[in-house]
Parts: sequence; C-alpha cells; structure tokens
Amino acid sequence: MRFELGNALTARSGYETVRIEPWGRDALRVRATVNKKFSGAEKGLDLPPVTQAVCGQTESGAYIQNGKLRCVVHRNGYLTFYEGERVLLKEYSRDFSGANEHSPSMKLAAREYKPHGSDYEIALRFEAQEEKLFGMGQYQQPNFDLKGCILELAQRNSQISIPFVLSSRGYGFLLNHPGVGEAVFGANFTQWRELSSDEIDYWVAAGSPKEIIERYTEVTGRAPEFPENALGLWQSKLRYRTQEEVLSVAREYKRRGVPLDVIVIDFFHWVRQGDWAFDRTYWPDVRAMTDELHEMGVRCMVSVWPTVDKKSVNYGPMRERGLLVRTERGAPQCFDFQGDTVIYDATDPEARAYLWSCVKKNYFDKGVDCFWLDEAEPEYAAYDFDHFRYAAGPVVKTGNLYPREHVKGFYEGLKAAGRTDIVNLTRSAWVGSQKYAALVWSGDICSNFQTLRDQLAAGLNIGIAGIPWWTTDTGGFFGDVTAKGFSELLVRWFEFSVFSPVLRLHGDRGPHDIPNLTDLDFGGGFSPTGRPNEIWSYGGETEAILKRFVGIRRGLKDHLKKAFREASEKGYPVMRTLFFEFPEDGRAWEVGDEYMLGSELLVAPVLYEGQTARSVYLPRGEWEDFFTGKKYVGGDYTVDAPLDTIPVFRRR
Repeated sequence: MRFELGNALTARSGYETVRIEPWGRDALRVRATVNKKFSGAEKGLDLPPVTQAVCGQTESGAYIQNGKLRCVVHRNGYLTFYEGERVLLKEYSRDFSGANEHSPSMKLAAREYKPHGSDYEIALRFEAQEEKLFGMGQYQQPNFDLKGCILELAQRNSQISIPFVLSSRGYGFLLNHPGVGEAVFGANFTQWRELSSDEIDYWVAAGSPKEIIERYTEVTGRAPEFPENALGLWQSKLRYRTQEEVLSVAREYKRRGVPLDVIVIDFFHWVRQGDWAFDRTYWPDVRAMTDELHEMGVRCMVSVWPTVDKKSVNYGPMRERGLLVRTERGAPQCFDFQGDTVIYDATDPEARAYLWSCVKKNYFDKGVDCFWLDEAEPEYAAYDFDHFRYAAGPVVKTGNLYPREHVKGFYEGLKAAGRTDIVNLTRSAWVGSQKYAALVWSGDICSNFQTLRDQLAAGLNIGIAGIPWWTTDTGGFFGDVTAKGFSELLVRWFEFSVFSPVLRLHGDRGPHDIPNLTDLDFGGGFSPTGRPNEIWSYGGETEAILKRFVGIRRGLKDHLKKAFREASEKGYPVMRTLFFEFPEDGRAWEVGDEYMLGSELLVAPVLYEGQTARSVYLPRGEWEDFFTGKKYVGGDYTVDAPLDTIPVFRRR
C-alpha cells in the first residue's frame, strides 16, 4: 500500500486507487477506482466550503482528519471512520487481506468490482453495528427505522430513491451515485450495490442529527425561500376539464369565505401529450382565467408531463434533434397510458430548453404561476431500466438523476423569466432536488389508513434525505367516496396535512360515473374525471371540520414561515423526527408515529380507523395542548382525539 499525503489522502495498491479528501465541515469524500483515473463528475455533490484536513502516516497505515471525522486507511487497504476514539463506520472484510479474526477463506472484499460492459457492477460493504438508520428518500412502507430493510435504488411512481442515510451512531452517509442499485441494511453487514458504475464514490459526515443535515445540505444544496402565497390551501382533483370549472370552484371558495392559495389544473387539458399547451376548445382564454384567479388571490398551477405522443406537434422536431429518451432494443416507446409516447430527455440541457420554451409560451406567458411535474421519475410502462438510455448515459448508470434535472429546467426557466416566488410540485427527486424549489409529493397512493400510516414514515425519512418541501394527496389518490369510512379517513388525513409542510387536497375520487366531454380519443375532453373534491363536496360534519382546519392552517403561517426559513438557511426538515430536536432522548429515536412541525409543535396524528384517543410521548420539558392550553411535562399520556381534533402540543 502506497500513500500520498496533502490536503487529501491517496492510497494505491495494485490496480486500485482510493482518494479521501475533505468535502465540507466534519466530512470526507471517498472515491475508489480500478481505472487509471477518476471520472471527475460531482454527481450529487456541489463544490464544498474550503476546509483544511490533517493527514499523517503510522506503522499500521495512514489517516486523514477533517474536523470531527477521521478516516484511517489500514495497510490492508480497508477503511475505518472515527469520531474521537469511537468507531462510526468500518468496512467489512472477509478475505486474506482483511482482519484475520473473520473467516478470510470467504474471499469477500469490502470493495468489489465486477465487469459490466465498459463499467463495473460494484458492491460496497460495511460491518453491521448497533444503530438505527433513517433517510433514503421515500418508500411506501411503514418502516420508520430502516435497519433491516432492503431498498431498491431506483425511481418509481411513489418511490423516491435518495441514497443518504443518517445513523443513530452519529454519522451521515451518501452514496454519491445516480444509477440503479440496492441498499441492504442487514443484521450481518450493510451492502450498497451499483449495477453499473466506473467508480465508488461516497461521502461521510460526523455530528449530531442537526449538524449532519447542515453538513449534508451545505454540499448538496438547500431549498430557496418558500413562497408565502403558497402556505395555505391547495385545491386539486382529477380533473378540472374546462376553464369555467376552474373559475367556478375558485369563485365558490371566495363566496364561502374560505381562503384559497393555489388551484391546480391536472392532466389532459391538452390535445396530445407533448403539445404542452391548452386545448382551446375547453380553455378558450387562459389569460382571462389567470387574471381572474389572481384578482381573487389564487395562484394557478398546471400539470406538465414529460411524455411526448408520436402524434404530438413536438414529436417530430424533438426526435430529429435527439431530445427524447432512447430505447436500447425494439420500438421507441416508453409509456402507453392513453397514448403511444416517448419521454423527453431531462438530462440533456437542449431538451430542457426546448420544453421550457413551449411551457413559457403556452403557459407562463398566459399567467400560469407554477407547474406540476407529474410522471417525473419518469414512469415507464415497465421499469426495465436496462432498456433506456439518457444523454447522461444508460439508465442503469444515471437514471436517478432524471427528476432532479427535470425540475432544474423549470426552476431555471422561471428564474430567468423574473419569477422569485418559485415552487413546483414534483413526483420524484434525487440528491439536490431541494435547491431547485422542488415540492415533492408521495405519488399515486391508495385511500386507506394503512397508506396514511406509510406516509408518516415516508415524510419523515425524505426530510432526513434533504427534501424539506413535501406533501401528499390528502385522502389518498385511489379512493371511492361512497366507501364505508371514507369521510373519516379524509378528515384524519386533512388534519395531518394541515400540520404538514403543504396542505393540498387532491385525489381521483370514484366511482367514475361522469361522462367524458367528447367521444374522441384525444383532446381536452377525452380523459375521464373524478367526483368533486372541494371541501364542501362532502357536506355536513366533514365540511364543517375541513373548513375549521383551513382556518387553523392560516393561523400557523408565522410558525410555518419560521420552519421554512430554517429549511432554507440550515437545510432542516420542516416535518422533523423527534430525535432531530431531542437527540439525547433515547425514546425519541424510537417514536415513529409523532413528529415535530418546525422546532415548537409536536404532532400526533390519528392513524387508525375508529380511533378517538391515542397514546402520546412528550420528550422531557414543558408542553401545552395547542388547542386547549392544558399544561404537560415530558412523559407518556393518553389523550382524547375525537374526529374534529388532532393531538398537537406546543413546546414551552
């Protein structure tokens, strides 16, 4: 093992080169390759603040220290990370070059490279430890603590892969690779697999949860300031089919005295996918519509899909210029939902510019304020990742970049057009999406209490992964308003959403018994619509509760502004795990059915059908009931939670 020391530590042995360098405060970036040189790509990382590391050499190897974090490269080539004398993370070795106390005859290395075309399939392994793990984006499962989970590193509808994990041992780890793979947080070892890569690349930081998230977002980016005019109610449904429907809903909110911040126009307001323009039959005067909405204080959001129908006006020009996703075999098709479509290539700057030019002309210049980037994974008819290729490279090697580059194009376009209050809704994300004003929602999910419980784990973990702007389809997406218990579910979900980063009412409300506006198989009247989904659509007690909670949301504005400001300035989640605020409290690392909204409010949503009371854990300190002012000290309580109440406590 040969070492080179400076403000970085390079270790060479045989064909492999390992480079370890400071990358932000209390953090190190590690790269390893068996090629002649590193790729030079930053991937998810921005250039870091300049820090000075300390390097040295000993009889047993070499080390590099940056602030709290020290990495030792042993003579056998294996790495161990320390904070002080405490081991944070240690590579797994079961071969003859590793530590002899562990079955060397297994011939299992910590860093493994197997040929994959011109690249490698890579495995990176670490010793198992007593720890709890959080982050990794958003997975549709109830697991709050991810220890013991196997997670696919790939984007799917309602699954968001962001390969950053925070450990209860006091470290954060980012696999800085945008390709498809797998993370296994096993009881015997941790393994990261990359199906296709030219190098190993990861980043490690040491500290408390707040310190780690600060360090992580320093080198991956932070969200801009959240627009104050989007902190209230967002109204959406599947789908408003005409401009008169949109205006009638906004007018009714105004008549009823219910403040509305955003109204959303969903898919198939166009003639063909990829036209990126309104169908004038149903939207004859978009500027007049947006002008009236603005007079009422309502922002207009429009859904933009990345799909391009082969009959679209833009398919020919984009195919000729090579701006579409390539298929590796067979016919050029990516998605077959209500059309024969190919997806535009968001990793190509020219393709992003082409799409934005259409969007600016047909939407933004007509008064549309913000955009809903649906299908942003992108969604494929089948997730055969080895079948598609981007300008950035094969999807198996680069695919997880897509949602970040997609929202980047809209953010930069809006910014160049002079917009400052930018927020775009998107269904997927990757490392750094937050810096492009990405409001991520949890995808097309079912309407039931189990799914509601899954969203709590999803929202807390995606916040740890660096995405502070997050929301759900309140009430779930796939739902039947006539189903037993739907109104109860909607109320409980709405209460949760009021005390979440963004309050957005959306869903495909069945049964689907509303006739289409046309018998044609294209155009703005072709696609079905769901039942009404406004707060008055449900009548009686449900309507009264929803209206009351819209008012409660308005009263939270100052608190929300503070939480969003901390997200912008420090990278903190808006919706936070208890341990984020109380890291010394062991119970706080275990509670996954409560959360902090900002630093002051503890929220304990009702997550089970028929439940009218629930147990609550309050960390050490003084608390008061948000609604009644009743005083509490830290401890375990059972509190009443009738249908019109969500348990919320203010930290004193």
